[in-house]
Amino acid sequence: MKNALITASTKGMGRAIAIAFAKEGINLAICSRHSEDLVAFKDELSAINPNIKIFTAVVDVSVKQQLQDFARAAEQHLGFISIIVNNAGIYEHSSILDDADDTLDKHVNTNLMPAYELYRYFGKTMIAAREGHIFTICSVASLNPIAEAGTYSVTKFALLGLNKVMRTEMQQYGVKVTAIIPGSTLTDSWKGMEVDKDKMVLPEDISSAIVNIYKMSAGANVDEIVIKPAFGQI
Repeated sequence: MKNALITASTKGMGRAIAIAFAKEGINLAICSRHSEDLVAFKDELSAINPNIKIFTAVVDVSVKQQLQDFARAAEQHLGFISIIVNNAGIYEHSSILDDADDTLDKHVNTNLMPAYELYRYFGKTMIAAREGHIFTICSVASLNPIAEAGTYSVTKFALLGLNKVMRTEMQQYGVKVTAIIPGSTLTDSWKGMEVDKDKMVLPEDISSAIVNIYKMSAGANVDEIVIKPAFGQI
């Protein structure tokens, strides 16, 4: 059995990805800041596939020590982690000129640092095994900045840049690295807003893409995939 680690795993895209991997028989290391969410979701995943192992941990991934402890514990409980899904992220609707003093730190520590640190933790193990797949959930803001979300855009640009560096470093070892670049996706980021879900990307669209990319032949890698709403961005 393969083992996957997913950050921010109980809602939105992370939740959909965990469910899709469970259906594929992949063991899971999942985390959230809320223990009650983890307990309920673990029960749900166990019902979907009673044969997989599920390791859960209450983690604030923006705190480096908590993230590193999660990575270490996941490895101890499940063994070699061959799939990483960098899903954690925050979005704040604000121009850089109107940012609070801690806005940049919050965005860097949530949108960029976890992917960087998990790569540093697991990368050499993947190289030694000559096996692994890293998925990084970026954003269309990684390609075209959103003026109303300036700091978010900056960190998502950096995240896509990190993904390119990871892919370049890992390519010769057969370790795959894929950037998932979604447009307007129906997650909690839209909570409180009136939106038409039929004109948005759904979390299940993202999880379906990830599973299909993961199942490709050993010689194939999807470097980047952009998934936008059929009717255009919201």
